[in-house]
Amino acid sequence: MRRRRTGRLLIGVTASLVAAVVVVAGLLSFAAGRRVTEPAAPHMSAEASSTAATRPTTPTAEATASAEATAAAVESTTAPSGPSLDAYRGLATWVDIYDERAWNDPAAAVSDMVSHGVRTLFIETGNSGAATAIFKPEALQTFIRETHAHGMRVVAWYLPDLRRSSVDYDRVAQAIAYRTADGQRFDSFALDIESGAVQPVSARNQALEELSLKIRGLAGPAYPLGAIIPSPVGLSRKGSYWGAFPYEMLARTYDVFVPMSYYTYHGKGGPAAYADTLANVRILRAQPACATTPVHLIGGIAEKSSPYEVATFVRAARETGSIGAGLYGWTGTAPRHWQELKAITP
Repeated sequence: MRRRRTGRLLIGVTASLVAAVVVVAGLLSFAAGRRVTEPAAPHMSAEASSTAATRPTTPTAEATASAEATAAAVESTTAPSGPSLDAYRGLATWVDIYDERAWNDPAAAVSDMVSHGVRTLFIETGNSGAATAIFKPEALQTFIRETHAHGMRVVAWYLPDLRRSSVDYDRVAQAIAYRTADGQRFDSFALDIESGAVQPVSARNQALEELSLKIRGLAGPAYPLGAIIPSPVGLSRKGSYWGAFPYEMLARTYDVFVPMSYYTYHGKGGPAAYADTLANVRILRAQPACATTPVHLIGGIAEKSSPYEVATFVRAARETGSIGAGLYGWTGTAPRHWQELKAITP
């Protein structure tokens, strides 16, 4: 998920006080009703992708058996008391603010998505450096209305650089509160966690936690929130990027992980895509409090993926019990890719 962004938002004292009251009230509600799982980008930045890796060989029977066991353990992980994760189930596709083809004709874009069986559209509403809080609001209204008219779900996502917490929080709040003229809204919100702008990592983690808790407080415990995270494989290989990634905090604050697994950064060919996808989920599941948190996988960069790679990614996504998946993004997904993606079902 690419970054090219600037702009400042001035927040008055009165607005800040009101926001603080909302956050405190929401956090109290969250503390009372939030489920906790136990035990215990889009587009990926250059930092978030790992360095080139040795390409794995054809997956072994042991690896497949292990993946199937993991899937059995994490299947149907949504707690009865938790928010609905319907927006994260099944086949999804992605649109960022640079996808001119989609923004120039939202109705046609959604119609194409529907024809390929897409259930959910993840759409970028903005980022820290954008000139406005909400990107192309009129076109955004069309996206929301068209997706809902076709029985789809739509998830807003936002990329913070974490340097100006008030700007990031205000823009997230505007996305969550956004309504069409006839009162329709996003079915969920997901935070794109990948910027390395804040240093050191300890300060970045603190800023991320503060923003995340404010978002949860604002949204309340019943509103589904997704955490779009860097590739766990990439994080494990490039410790200098984000050595102490806060998996546990995110698992306790958000309802679903959306890893930017991006097998196209880590190897080439079907076996490599398969092994990389399995490894991403395996590493994630080994983190504190992450053993049962639902996962929706972002696969490789669409235009860099072969049909065979897509097929093996889909196979791995199903074997790991991921509740949904898709490629990044809609513009680069070709008919030969959609054919393989049909196997991703709710």
